[in-house]
Order: sequence, then C-alpha cells, then structure tokens
Amino acid sequence: MGDVLGYARVSTADQDVAGQSLRLTQAGAIKVFTDVRSGRSMDRPGLHALLDYARRGDTLAVVRLDRLGRSLAELLATVEMLRSRGIDLLSLEEKINTGSAAGELVFHVFGAIAHFERRLIAERTKDGIAAARARGKRPGRQPLDADRIAAALKLVQAGLSPTAAAKQVGLGRSTVYRELGRAGAERLPRPA
Repeated sequence: MGDVLGYARVSTADQDVAGQSLRLTQAGAIKVFTDVRSGRSMDRPGLHALLDYARRGDTLAVVRLDRLGRSLAELLATVEMLRSRGIDLLSLEEKINTGSAAGELVFHVFGAIAHFERRLIAERTKDGIAAARARGKRPGRQPLDADRIAAALKLVQAGLSPTAAAKQVGLGRSTVYRELGRAGAERLPRPA
C-alpha cells in the first residue's frame, strides 16, 4: 500500500489553500503539494513536484476534481497518465477512488460521456457547414486577395521589410513571408 499525496490548487493569490490542505491531511495525505495557478494554466509546479515525488502504488488526493483538471477531457488524460504510472486518484467531494472497481467504472463512464460529447460537436459542426453551404456561404478561411499579395511583394522588392509591407496592405506577416517563399523571392532577415 502506497502513500496518499495531496494536491491543492487555488486560482489567485488572494485565495488560500489552507482549507484544502487541512481536508487532505485529514484524509490521510502525508504531504500536500500546492499551486496558486488558474485552471487554464497547465504550468503547475506543485503538481509536477507531486508527480516527481510519487511512486507506483501511491494515491493522488484532491478535494474536488476541478482542482486537478478544467475539463473532462483534461481530467481523463490526467487520470490515464496516473494509471500508466500506477498512481490512483482520490477525490474527496465526489467520493471517487480509482483504486476501487467502482471508482474505475465511474471514470470509464466519464470517458464515454466525453467521447459522446466530442461526437455531438463534430456532428453539429458538419451540419452547420452543410447548412451554410445550402445558403450559398463558403465556410472556412476566405481566399487571399491577389492584389494585396502582389502589392505586398512589390513593397518588399522596393526595400520595405515584409513586416512593414504586411502591415501597410493589411495582411499578416506570416502570409507575406509565405508568399515570398512561394514567389521564389529571397527572404529578408527579420528585423531585430
């Protein structure tokens, strides 16, 4: 039987991890790793430190699943990574423990729901594109204006930097560099 390692995360510095840390310690965590990071950020030094510290057979404990992942897909990927390393997940609020058969079943159900959701989104997108085409719309990126591309290339040939030429004709810098490459023109060094 391995150790229970706690992970507590709050989004902003004016929040406190003390409440989460206390609950994790009461649940048997021998050590609690913390992060003060938004759920949007995957750069979580505390979580990385926990994963470096954890051994096969340990359990990662969180107060709520949203402390570990922002979306169901992200959470499922994290649980799969933990499983591959032989680490179980325990969520106190949701009463899920992937070390038990019931907890593993719950995560399989979550995975099926996430797959179903992805399929629904794909079908809606496909239906939306078909409906737009039926109305005479052309979904997707619009073709580039050949006159603006030609003007940008002439400006570059006249000595203007690709970045300045792009800005002047209203194109993206990468578009001008790409078109320079296609035209066989010599690439100018990027300004420092």
